[in-house]
Amino acid sequence: MNSNQHIQFPEEVSSQPVLYAEVVIPLALPKNYTWAVPAHYQQAVQPGVRVEVILGKNKKYAGLVKRVFPEKPEAFDPKPILNVLDDEPLLFPQQLEFWQWMANYYMCSEGEVMQAAIPANLKLSSETILLWNDEHDEDFSDLDDEEFVVAEALHIKKELRLTEVQQVLDSSHVYPVIKRLIEKQVCHVWEELKEKYKEKKETYVLLHHSYRQEEALAALLNNWGTTKDAKTPKAPKQMELLLAYLHLERSQGEVPQPELLKKSGASAAQLKALIDKGILKTERRAVDRIAALPKDIQIDFTLSPAQQAAADAVAAGFSEKQVCLLHGVTSSGKTQVYIKLMEACIQQGQQVLFMLPEIALTAQIIRRLQKHFGGHIAIYHSRFNPNERVEIWSKVKSGEIKIVLGARSAVFLPFRQLGLIIADEEHDASYKQQDPAPRYHARDAAIYYASLFQAKVLLGSATPSIESYYNAQQGKYTLVELNERYGNAEMPQIEIVDVKRVVTQDRSKVIVTPDLQAAIQASLDEKKQVILFQNRRGYSPYLLCNVCGWIPQCEHCDVTLTYHKAKNKMACHYCGTTYPVVHTCAACGSHQFHQKNFGTEKIEEMVAEAFPEARTARMDYDSVKGKHDHDNLIKLFEQQKIDILVGTQMVVKGLDFEHVNLVGILDADGILNFADFRVNERAYQLMEQVSGRAGRRSGLGRVMIQVSNTHHPVLQFVQQHNYRQLFQAEIANRQMFAYPPFTRIIQLTFKHKETLIAEEAAIQMVNGLKASFGAFINGPAEPVVNRVRNQYLWEILLKLPKNNQLIQQCKQQIAQQIVIIQSNKRYRSVGIVPDIDPV
Repeated sequence: MNSNQHIQFPEEVSSQPVLYAEVVIPLALPKNYTWAVPAHYQQAVQPGVRVEVILGKNKKYAGLVKRVFPEKPEAFDPKPILNVLDDEPLLFPQQLEFWQWMANYYMCSEGEVMQAAIPANLKLSSETILLWNDEHDEDFSDLDDEEFVVAEALHIKKELRLTEVQQVLDSSHVYPVIKRLIEKQVCHVWEELKEKYKEKKETYVLLHHSYRQEEALAALLNNWGTTKDAKTPKAPKQMELLLAYLHLERSQGEVPQPELLKKSGASAAQLKALIDKGILKTERRAVDRIAALPKDIQIDFTLSPAQQAAADAVAAGFSEKQVCLLHGVTSSGKTQVYIKLMEACIQQGQQVLFMLPEIALTAQIIRRLQKHFGGHIAIYHSRFNPNERVEIWSKVKSGEIKIVLGARSAVFLPFRQLGLIIADEEHDASYKQQDPAPRYHARDAAIYYASLFQAKVLLGSATPSIESYYNAQQGKYTLVELNERYGNAEMPQIEIVDVKRVVTQDRSKVIVTPDLQAAIQASLDEKKQVILFQNRRGYSPYLLCNVCGWIPQCEHCDVTLTYHKAKNKMACHYCGTTYPVVHTCAACGSHQFHQKNFGTEKIEEMVAEAFPEARTARMDYDSVKGKHDHDNLIKLFEQQKIDILVGTQMVVKGLDFEHVNLVGILDADGILNFADFRVNERAYQLMEQVSGRAGRRSGLGRVMIQVSNTHHPVLQFVQQHNYRQLFQAEIANRQMFAYPPFTRIIQLTFKHKETLIAEEAAIQMVNGLKASFGAFINGPAEPVVNRVRNQYLWEILLKLPKNNQLIQQCKQQIAQQIVIIQSNKRYRSVGIVPDIDPV
């Protein structure tokens, strides 16, 4: 590579191109750009393949061809495509159409959708390389210390990668130094595109062909150690190694090197000795990262009459409508209905997407599904490493995988013959992507995605979202009810415990009331398990100075710091910054602090002290960060190796535990007192779902809800397990105050390091929209948390009638106003974030 390579691109081709390609590149650009297709690439360039292109002067990107067309753009001369990176399309036309819909609906760019959709290792990275300028006179007198160190290294090596520059300077902030060196003509910049995906390879051990004949092998074994021939081994360990190899080969066919060494207890040196003597040999092979299971279907259960009626009703509903809502009470056996529907779909040669709102849920249900569908099923979510995700992507695209179990990102997979999408726990807010764009709702996106295949969508929940249940009531979806628990188990008994009656010595909030403590002891005596739910992690949500009332806050966000005792740190749960524990009040100098409220960490400690004989564990974001941590903890609880499980929302959703007979909700006031129009719906869903973990098999389950506002109407609905009453109350309020499902909401958030500038930009947006949409605008106003990561926030809420044409016009005007506002130098750095259908 010479110093002039950075300007030599194949921009001139032998013949004039007659085709042009619209290419999506993974950037937030207002529209897709067009490149020319050189004559020698015209057969290779087609929608769905990746191509190498240049944007600007010399920045390379791997983009994805959206369409090819003959008309030359009028306003500019397109640059040529440099290279075609795929022999066949990476995805199908349905995915490209889905990307376009998502970008239009959720007000983002197709490049942002591409960034979210494609696994990291299928996106090429542009890695900067610095090249020594051969024309430099090697006079370093005008360089400062940092520049000199880099220049000297460049002079010796002739080229350095960015990572190497960071090592030379012992700093990650190297861009200013590089910029100065380029300006002083010490070096050039070369942009190299690098493919990240690598096949996984393993070493396999094989018997040398000389001993493939039974006679030769028998002679070797019979003569082991009896002759003085140097090629005949004497060492007994080598003999054990060879015998272990022969056993593994006969029992499983192929013998991986790690497995052979483990089984034989031999060392790599002893294996090498047999290889050197020509008895064994090794071979490197590409292998799948995803463990393969037999591809058979074994449905070993029969649906109950109620389940069978529900399954038949769903199938009948699909003949009339694309979407069906299955409203089944907790523990009614919805998953078994899903399995029967999936079986029917696979037998017709189609694929199934089974979506769950959180990764935690996949751990338990994958074991159930693998038992029935074996190697037909795969998991897809963010905890998998990039190489594993590429392999699943490829197998879904080829049709080899029939069922994908995944979180919201699985909706982007390139299905070939999609027949059914199941969105379990469809009400869950985790289906909504928050940051970065696209801020899509996976349930809603899945319904559109399925329509591109004429596939069916089954939404399942014990506590459906108000919007989905309303759509079912209005006839947009089919509604199927499953109102009895599997095996005729009774719904759990709900008890309201008034925490106002319990007074602690230091007047702090009570964690476990005497009533709940007695109930926990009774469950433990019966050898049953207990779940305690609190929707706050950490030890204490905030510390309070006893003298002046000062509360430690995050330096970057307007929120209090949560105390984590195990780490002995205080943490901001908005930006993730950690701080040392505060011992001295910044306001008055006092050393007296009081821990206010309680999180899962404090509950776990208190429960362990109160019940020393019980085995206690905690399930929250802090305790289950590893890839297999969820699964391991759930297995321990299933095997009754844990007696009391303390957790956040992770313990609420869809998990099936046979021996739980008591659930405690420790702070229902914290759930009921949010300032949000969905607060009652969310509180009911949370409490009903967590109560559904109790009494799922034998005996009556018991749920104890600790609360101070005992007369809250939602508590009555939960006690009666009466979703319909909640729906009727909520739908009346929504209609009165013009909230979904009667309107559509667009929320605009303005972010800037100065609150005044963010407010001014928000006011300008209101003024720009007022003429056409003034009646639907609320705000601008500051949110409850008005500063996050040193950015001040202002919000505007638009509540629009359900008129698609009006909504589209509003989106177009918002996009125009964003351009107008950001063209003003004062507001150029204001971040404006549109969120469609916020949750």
